[in-house]
Amino acid sequence: MRPLVVTGPTAAGKSALALAVAERYGATILAMDAMTVYRGMDIGTAKPSPEERARVPHRGLDLREPDGTFSAADFVAEAETVIAEGRPVVVCGGTPFYLRALWRGLVPAPAADPQVRARFEALENPHAALAEVDPVLAARLHPNDRLRVVRGLEVHALTGTPLSALHAGDDQPRRDLELAWVDAPDLDARIDARVKAMMAAGYLDEVRALLAAGYGPEVKSMGTLGYRHLTAHLLDGLALEEAVRLTQQDTRRFARKQRTFLRGLGLVVGGDVWAAAERAFGR
Repeated sequence: MRPLVVTGPTAAGKSALALAVAERYGATILAMDAMTVYRGMDIGTAKPSPEERARVPHRGLDLREPDGTFSAADFVAEAETVIAEGRPVVVCGGTPFYLRALWRGLVPAPAADPQVRARFEALENPHAALAEVDPVLAARLHPNDRLRVVRGLEVHALTGTPLSALHAGDDQPRRDLELAWVDAPDLDARIDARVKAMMAAGYLDEVRALLAAGYGPEVKSMGTLGYRHLTAHLLDGLALEEAVRLTQQDTRRFARKQRTFLRGLGLVVGGDVWAAAERAFGR
Protein backbone atom coordinates (compact mmCIF):
# COMPACT_ATOMS: atom_id res chain seq x y z
CA MET A 1 0.00 0.00 0.00
CA ARG A 2 1.24 3.46 -0.88
CA PRO A 3 -0.28 6.96 -0.89
CA LEU A 4 -2.40 8.00 -3.86
CA VAL A 5 -1.85 11.60 -5.00
CA VAL A 6 -4.74 13.25 -6.87
CA THR A 7 -3.33 16.48 -8.28
CA GLY A 8 -3.93 18.97 -11.07
CA PRO A 9 -4.91 22.61 -11.54
CA THR A 10 -7.46 24.39 -9.43
CA ALA A 11 -11.16 23.73 -10.17
CA ALA A 12 -10.40 20.58 -12.20
CA GLY A 13 -12.53 18.33 -9.98
CA LYS A 14 -9.84 16.79 -7.76
CA SER A 15 -11.74 17.04 -4.49
CA ALA A 16 -14.87 15.23 -5.66
CA LEU A 17 -12.81 12.36 -7.05
CA ALA A 18 -10.66 12.14 -3.93
CA LEU A 19 -13.75 12.05 -1.73
CA ALA A 20 -15.32 9.23 -3.75
CA VAL A 21 -12.08 7.21 -3.72
CA ALA A 22 -11.58 7.77 0.00
CA GLU A 23 -15.11 6.57 0.76
CA ARG A 24 -14.66 3.39 -1.25
CA TYR A 25 -11.28 2.48 0.26
CA GLY A 26 -11.72 3.78 3.80
CA ALA A 27 -8.96 6.32 3.25
CA THR A 28 -7.93 9.54 4.90
CA ILE A 29 -7.74 12.61 2.68
CA LEU A 30 -4.65 14.77 3.23
CA ALA A 31 -5.00 18.27 1.79
CA MET A 32 -1.99 19.25 -0.33
CA ASP A 33 -2.92 22.92 -0.44
CA ALA A 34 -0.97 25.92 0.79
CA MET A 35 -4.11 27.86 1.70
CA THR A 36 -6.51 25.39 3.34
CA VAL A 37 -4.16 25.24 6.33
CA TYR A 38 -5.48 28.65 7.43
CA ARG A 39 -8.44 28.91 9.80
CA GLY A 40 -11.26 31.19 8.74
CA MET A 41 -10.26 31.03 5.07
CA ASP A 42 -12.88 28.53 3.97
CA ILE A 43 -14.87 29.80 1.01
CA GLY A 44 -11.99 31.40 -0.86
CA THR A 45 -9.86 28.27 -0.56
CA ALA A 46 -12.67 25.88 -1.58
CA LYS A 47 -12.14 24.03 1.69
CA PRO A 48 -14.16 20.80 2.09
CA SER A 49 -17.53 21.42 3.69
CA PRO A 50 -18.44 20.10 7.16
CA GLU A 51 -20.64 17.50 5.44
CA GLU A 52 -17.73 16.29 3.30
CA ARG A 53 -15.44 16.15 6.32
CA ALA A 54 -18.04 14.05 8.13
CA ARG A 55 -18.02 11.49 5.30
CA VAL A 56 -14.27 10.70 5.49
CA PRO A 57 -11.40 11.86 7.73
CA HIS A 58 -9.64 14.98 6.42
CA ARG A 59 -6.20 16.15 7.53
CA GLY A 60 -4.06 19.15 6.71
CA LEU A 61 -6.88 21.66 7.26
CA ASP A 62 -7.10 24.57 9.72
CA LEU A 63 -3.58 24.15 11.08
CA ARG A 64 -2.63 27.84 11.33
CA GLU A 65 -4.14 31.24 11.98
CA PRO A 66 -4.17 33.46 8.86
CA ASP A 67 -0.99 35.27 9.94
CA GLY A 68 0.88 32.04 10.65
CA THR A 69 3.47 30.36 8.46
CA PHE A 70 3.33 26.94 6.86
CA SER A 71 6.10 25.59 4.64
CA ALA A 72 6.72 22.60 2.41
CA ALA A 73 8.68 21.09 5.30
CA ASP A 74 5.63 21.50 7.54
CA PHE A 75 3.49 19.78 4.92
CA VAL A 76 5.90 16.85 4.66
CA ALA A 77 5.92 16.51 8.46
CA GLU A 78 2.10 16.43 8.46
CA ALA A 79 2.13 13.88 5.65
CA GLU A 80 4.60 11.66 7.51
CA THR A 81 2.29 11.65 10.52
CA VAL A 82 -0.79 10.77 8.48
CA ILE A 83 0.95 8.05 6.44
CA ALA A 84 2.39 6.49 9.59
CA GLU A 85 -1.14 5.90 10.95
CA GLY A 86 -1.46 2.98 8.55
CA ARG A 87 -4.73 3.84 6.79
CA PRO A 88 -4.95 4.31 3.03
CA VAL A 89 -4.13 7.96 2.25
CA VAL A 90 -5.40 10.08 -0.64
CA VAL A 91 -3.26 13.20 -0.97
CA CYS A 92 -5.38 15.76 -2.77
CA GLY A 93 -4.39 19.22 -3.92
CA GLY A 94 -2.64 21.38 -6.44
CA THR A 95 0.31 22.95 -4.63
CA PRO A 96 3.22 21.65 -6.73
CA PHE A 97 5.93 22.68 -4.25
CA TYR A 98 4.31 20.43 -1.66
CA LEU A 99 4.12 17.56 -4.13
CA ARG A 100 7.77 17.98 -5.03
CA ALA A 101 8.76 17.99 -1.36
CA LEU A 102 6.70 14.86 -0.59
CA TRP A 103 7.73 12.94 -3.70
CA ARG A 104 11.34 13.97 -4.19
CA GLY A 105 12.37 15.36 -0.83
CA LEU A 106 13.15 18.87 0.28
CA VAL A 107 15.62 20.85 -1.78
CA PRO A 108 18.83 21.56 0.17
CA ALA A 109 18.33 25.32 0.18
CA PRO A 110 19.70 27.66 2.88
CA ALA A 111 17.65 28.84 5.82
CA ALA A 112 15.95 32.21 5.55
CA ASP A 113 18.08 35.29 6.14
CA PRO A 114 15.83 38.13 7.35
CA GLN A 115 18.21 40.90 6.26
CA VAL A 116 18.66 39.51 2.76
CA ARG A 117 14.96 38.83 2.43
CA ALA A 118 14.05 42.35 3.57
CA ARG A 119 16.28 43.79 0.87
CA PHE A 120 14.41 41.92 -1.85
CA GLU A 121 10.99 42.50 -0.31
CA ALA A 122 11.66 46.24 -0.64
CA LEU A 123 12.13 45.99 -4.41
CA GLU A 124 9.42 47.56 -6.52
CA ASN A 125 9.52 44.65 -9.00
CA PRO A 126 11.21 41.60 -7.47
CA HIS A 127 9.91 39.38 -10.28
CA ALA A 128 11.96 41.33 -12.83
CA ALA A 129 15.03 40.94 -10.60
CA LEU A 130 14.39 37.20 -10.37
CA ALA A 131 14.11 36.93 -14.15
CA GLU A 132 17.69 38.24 -14.40
CA VAL A 133 19.23 35.65 -12.07
CA ASP A 134 16.83 32.70 -12.38
CA PRO A 135 14.72 32.98 -15.56
CA VAL A 136 13.51 29.38 -15.25
CA LEU A 137 11.98 29.98 -11.84
CA ALA A 138 10.65 33.39 -12.89
CA ALA A 139 8.81 31.78 -15.79
CA ARG A 140 7.08 29.43 -13.34
CA LEU A 141 6.01 32.08 -10.85
CA HIS A 142 3.34 34.74 -11.22
CA PRO A 143 4.71 38.25 -10.50
CA ASN A 144 2.18 38.55 -7.66
CA ASP A 145 3.57 35.46 -5.93
CA ARG A 146 5.96 37.68 -4.01
CA LEU A 147 6.70 35.14 -1.28
CA ARG A 148 8.21 32.59 -3.66
CA VAL A 149 9.73 35.25 -5.92
CA VAL A 150 11.58 36.77 -2.97
CA ARG A 151 12.63 33.30 -1.80
CA GLY A 152 14.17 32.66 -5.22
CA LEU A 153 16.14 35.88 -5.00
CA GLU A 154 17.19 35.09 -1.45
CA VAL A 155 18.48 31.61 -2.33
CA HIS A 156 20.45 32.97 -5.29
CA ALA A 157 21.98 35.71 -3.14
CA LEU A 158 22.99 33.27 -0.41
CA THR A 159 24.28 30.44 -2.60
CA GLY A 160 25.13 31.97 -5.97
CA THR A 161 23.01 29.19 -7.52
CA PRO A 162 19.52 29.59 -9.00
CA LEU A 163 16.85 27.86 -6.97
CA SER A 164 15.61 26.21 -10.18
CA ALA A 165 19.05 24.62 -10.58
CA LEU A 166 18.86 23.22 -7.06
CA HIS A 167 15.49 21.72 -7.95
CA ALA A 168 16.85 20.29 -11.20
CA GLY A 169 19.67 18.54 -9.36
CA ASP A 170 17.25 16.84 -7.01
CA ASP A 171 14.89 15.10 -9.41
CA GLN A 172 14.84 11.48 -8.28
CA PRO A 173 11.69 10.30 -6.47
CA ARG A 174 12.36 9.40 -2.85
CA ARG A 175 8.88 8.21 -1.90
CA ASP A 176 6.81 5.61 -3.69
CA LEU A 177 3.59 7.38 -4.66
CA GLU A 178 0.79 6.57 -7.06
CA LEU A 179 0.11 9.80 -8.97
CA ALA A 180 -2.94 10.86 -10.97
CA TRP A 181 -3.25 14.24 -12.71
CA VAL A 182 -6.87 15.40 -13.00
CA ASP A 183 -7.65 18.13 -15.54
CA ALA A 184 -10.58 19.53 -17.50
CA PRO A 185 -10.80 20.88 -21.06
CA ASP A 186 -13.23 23.59 -19.96
CA LEU A 187 -11.11 24.68 -17.01
CA ASP A 188 -11.36 28.43 -17.64
CA ALA A 189 -15.14 28.28 -17.62
CA ARG A 190 -15.09 26.11 -14.50
CA ILE A 191 -12.84 28.60 -12.73
CA ASP A 192 -15.08 31.55 -13.64
CA ALA A 193 -18.16 29.66 -12.46
CA ARG A 194 -16.51 28.63 -9.21
CA VAL A 195 -15.53 32.20 -8.36
CA LYS A 196 -19.15 33.27 -8.93
CA ALA A 197 -20.33 30.43 -6.70
CA MET A 198 -17.87 31.49 -4.00
CA MET A 199 -19.24 35.02 -4.13
CA ALA A 200 -22.79 33.70 -3.79
CA ALA A 201 -21.67 31.57 -0.81
CA GLY A 202 -20.40 34.60 1.12
CA TYR A 203 -16.80 35.07 0.00
CA LEU A 204 -16.96 38.84 0.49
CA ASP A 205 -18.32 38.42 4.03
CA GLU A 206 -15.49 35.99 4.77
CA VAL A 207 -12.90 38.58 3.73
CA ARG A 208 -14.74 41.27 5.69
CA ALA A 209 -14.61 39.07 8.81
CA LEU A 210 -10.88 38.43 8.37
CA LEU A 211 -10.21 42.15 8.10
CA ALA A 212 -12.33 42.80 11.18
CA ALA A 213 -10.27 40.19 13.06
CA GLY A 214 -7.13 42.20 12.32
CA TYR A 215 -5.79 40.31 9.31
CA GLY A 216 -5.02 43.17 6.95
CA PRO A 217 -3.39 43.30 3.53
CA GLU A 218 0.06 43.08 5.12
CA VAL A 219 -0.69 39.47 6.12
CA LYS A 220 0.74 37.18 3.44
CA SER A 221 -2.25 34.88 3.25
CA MET A 222 -4.46 37.91 2.55
CA GLY A 223 -2.33 38.70 -0.49
CA THR A 224 -3.27 35.50 -2.28
CA LEU A 225 -5.78 34.79 -5.03
CA GLY A 226 -9.11 36.45 -4.49
CA TYR A 227 -8.43 37.64 -0.98
CA ARG A 228 -6.23 40.49 -2.18
CA HIS A 229 -8.77 41.69 -4.74
CA LEU A 230 -11.72 41.57 -2.35
CA THR A 231 -9.57 43.32 0.25
CA ALA A 232 -8.87 46.04 -2.31
CA HIS A 233 -12.62 46.36 -2.85
CA LEU A 234 -13.34 46.71 0.87
CA LEU A 235 -10.42 48.96 1.77
CA ASP A 236 -9.44 50.82 -1.39
CA GLY A 237 -12.64 51.24 -3.34
CA LEU A 238 -11.94 48.76 -6.15
CA ALA A 239 -15.27 48.04 -7.83
CA LEU A 240 -16.69 44.69 -6.76
CA GLU A 241 -17.27 43.64 -10.37
CA GLU A 242 -13.61 44.37 -11.13
CA ALA A 243 -12.45 42.51 -8.02
CA VAL A 244 -14.36 39.44 -9.17
CA ARG A 245 -13.02 39.75 -12.71
CA LEU A 246 -9.44 40.01 -11.46
CA THR A 247 -9.95 37.00 -9.19
CA GLN A 248 -11.14 34.96 -12.15
CA GLN A 249 -8.32 36.20 -14.36
CA ASP A 250 -5.57 35.54 -11.82
CA THR A 251 -6.98 32.12 -10.96
CA ARG A 252 -6.91 31.14 -14.63
CA ARG A 253 -3.28 32.28 -14.80
CA PHE A 254 -2.48 30.35 -11.64
CA ALA A 255 -3.97 27.19 -13.14
CA ARG A 256 -1.69 27.54 -16.16
CA LYS A 257 1.29 27.89 -13.80
CA GLN A 258 0.20 24.74 -11.98
CA ARG A 259 0.11 22.82 -15.24
CA THR A 260 3.56 24.09 -16.20
CA PHE A 261 5.04 23.06 -12.86
CA LEU A 262 3.44 19.62 -12.93
CA ARG A 263 4.80 19.00 -16.42
CA GLY A 264 8.19 20.07 -15.09
CA LEU A 265 7.92 17.28 -12.53
CA GLY A 266 7.47 14.82 -15.38
CA LEU A 267 3.74 14.24 -14.87
CA VAL A 268 1.29 13.86 -17.74
CA VAL A 269 -2.42 14.59 -17.88
CA GLY A 270 -4.77 11.67 -17.75
CA GLY A 271 -4.88 8.26 -16.25
CA ASP A 272 -7.73 6.52 -14.50
CA VAL A 273 -7.90 7.68 -10.87
CA TRP A 274 -9.80 4.51 -9.92
CA ALA A 275 -7.15 2.31 -11.51
CA ALA A 276 -4.48 4.32 -9.70
CA ALA A 277 -6.37 3.78 -6.42
CA GLU A 278 -6.45 0.04 -7.04
CA ARG A 279 -2.71 0.02 -7.64
CA ALA A 280 -2.08 2.16 -4.56
CA PHE A 281 -4.29 0.35 -2.09
CA GLY A 282 -4.21 -3.17 -3.52
CA ARG A 283 -7.80 -4.12 -2.95
